[in-house]
This record gives sequence, C-alpha cells and structure tokens, in this order.
Amino acid sequence: MQPDALRIRKAPRQRRAVHTVDALLEAAALVLEEDGLEGFNTNAVARRAGASVGSLYQYFPSKDALTLALLLREDRAFHDAASATLELPTFREALTAFIGVTARQQLARPQLALLLDQQEDRPEIRAALSGKFRFRALLKEILGKPGGPGHLQDEQRRDLAAADLLAMMRGMTDSAGGRGERDVDDLAYRVGAAVFGYLDTAPRQM
Repeated sequence: MQPDALRIRKAPRQRRAVHTVDALLEAAALVLEEDGLEGFNTNAVARRAGASVGSLYQYFPSKDALTLALLLREDRAFHDAASATLELPTFREALTAFIGVTARQQLARPQLALLLDQQEDRPEIRAALSGKFRFRALLKEILGKPGGPGHLQDEQRRDLAAADLLAMMRGMTDSAGGRGERDVDDLAYRVGAAVFGYLDTAPRQM
C-alpha cells in the first residue's frame, strides 16, 4: 500500500482545482530547476505558485507527495509521446521515433530530469511508481513490428532485448543530461547508433 505521505489528499475535480494543482506542480518543477533539492520545500512551492501553504496541503500532504506527483506528470507525458510512435508503420521508423522521444524527455528540461531521476531511485518512490507505465511493453511491441530483426521473433528474446535497450537508452540519456548536453538531435543519433548496433548483432548461440 502506498504510504499516506505520498498519496494525494484529494483528486481535483472542478476546473479551478485542476488549475491549482497544475500550477503547484509547475511551481514545484521550477523550484527544483532553480533552487535544487536543497531549496525544494512546500513553502517555496506555494510561494512560487502564488498559493497559500494551506491550499497546497489540501492536495499534497508532504514534499514527497509533490515529488511523486511531478514524476507521474513527467512519466505520463513521456508515455503518451512514446505510445504515439506505435502508430508508425515499420519497426525502424517507430524505434527511431521512440529514441527521439527519450532524448527530448531528458534534454528538454535537463536539470529537472536529472533531479527527478535521483528521486526516482529512492525505494519508496520507485515502489509507488511501479506498474504505472509500460515503457518496456511499448518497446517490446515496437521490436515486433514489420521489418524488425528476425532473431527477435522469439518472444523471450524480444523481452530481453527490450529490457537491455531501455537500460541502454536510460544510461546514455541520463549521462548526457548530467553533463549538461543540450543537442537533442545529436544525442538521439548516438543512442540510435548504439541501439541499432545492438539489434544488428546476431545473438549468441546457446
């Protein structure tokens, strides 16, 4: 069960409430970007959003709840963009677009992405995010599209390849963000070279 400190207190239903929550989450993102984890607290977020701390606590019981909600916002945007690549007709087109999405997600707001990556590694945050989004399943579906490598027709190999490639993409994009890179196209090109190089290599015979 998700700890109370991570659970949003009430879901916004009216338009004004939705606007308030959206403003609080964007304020949280801006505070993280400008002040880092050291300056990230509920008072600073409320002040940045032009809201009272009381209004913030109506929805978020803690700083960790804000962090989780912000992670969910960013992951949802990533998932929506990644899901759209499935509409492309061929494996190569879809995978190239998926790689582009991962590069943009990391470098569009690199400081925010870097700090959220650090928070995502906390066990309680990781547990709360578990099962929310199906990035591995999306990539596995792309690998099975027309034109995909013949050796990935086997579902078990395709699942393993999806796990490997996600780890590869995350490692390269996280490192690029940590170094302060800004060129999305260059990062996507390098990740693509690594990904397609992996896929073009025949699997080891068991």
